[in-house]
Amino acid sequence: MQKVRTALIAGASGLVGGHCLNLLLQSDRYSQVISIGRHDLPLIHPKLEQRVVAFNKLKASSSILVADDVFCCLGTTIKKAGSKEAFYKVDHTYVVELANITAQKGAAQFLVVSAMGADAGSMIFYNKVKGEMERDVQQQGFDAVHIFRPSLLLGDREEKRSGEELASKIMKPLSNLMVGPLKNYKPIEAETVAKAMVYAAAQNQKGVHIHSSDEIATLGSKL
Repeated sequence: MQKVRTALIAGASGLVGGHCLNLLLQSDRYSQVISIGRHDLPLIHPKLEQRVVAFNKLKASSSILVADDVFCCLGTTIKKAGSKEAFYKVDHTYVVELANITAQKGAAQFLVVSAMGADAGSMIFYNKVKGEMERDVQQQGFDAVHIFRPSLLLGDREEKRSGEELASKIMKPLSNLMVGPLKNYKPIEAETVAKAMVYAAAQNQKGVHIHSSDEIATLGSKL
C-alpha cells in the first residue's frame, strides 16, 4: 500500500502555482497540502492548510515546513520587485532557503519552476540568477530534485505583464510552425507546467532531473 503523503507548495498565488495547488488537492497521492505565502488564499478545502509566512524570515517558520514533496513556484520580475537585489531575494534566496529548510526537515523531493536559458555563468542577469538557484537547490540533499525550464508561459495572470502579453500575442499563432529544434521554444500553458510537476513527483525518481519546455509539455500530457 502506497504511503499517503504531504505536499508543501510555495507561490500558489501565481500563474503556475495556482494550477499546481488545485492539482495537488485533487490528487489521491496527498492527504494534506500545505500552502505557504504572504497571505491566505480565498480557498477552502478539507486537505488544505494555509500558513502565512514572512519569506525574509523563513527560518522562524521552519517548524511548519514539513512535507514529503515540496513544490516551489516562487518568482517575480525585476520590474515588480523594484530592483535587481529584490528580484534576487525572491528568485534565488527565498527558493534556496526553502529548499535548505525542507531538506533538513526530511522532504524527499523538491520540484521548482525555473526558466529556459537558466545558466549560472550567463552574462544575462535573469538567466544567471535562475542558474545559480538551480545549482544551489541541487546541493541541499534531497532524494530527488526536479527543475522545470518552461518557455513563455501562457495563462491568465492576476497581475499584468505587458511584455509577456505582447510576446504571447506574437508567439502563440506561430506555435504550430515550431517543429524540430524549435519545439522547445513554443509557448506553454501554465497549467501544463503544473501538470508536469505533479506527474513527475508521482514517478518517485531519484536524482536531479532538468526538464526542458518540450519535455514539460510531454510530461504534462500524461497527467
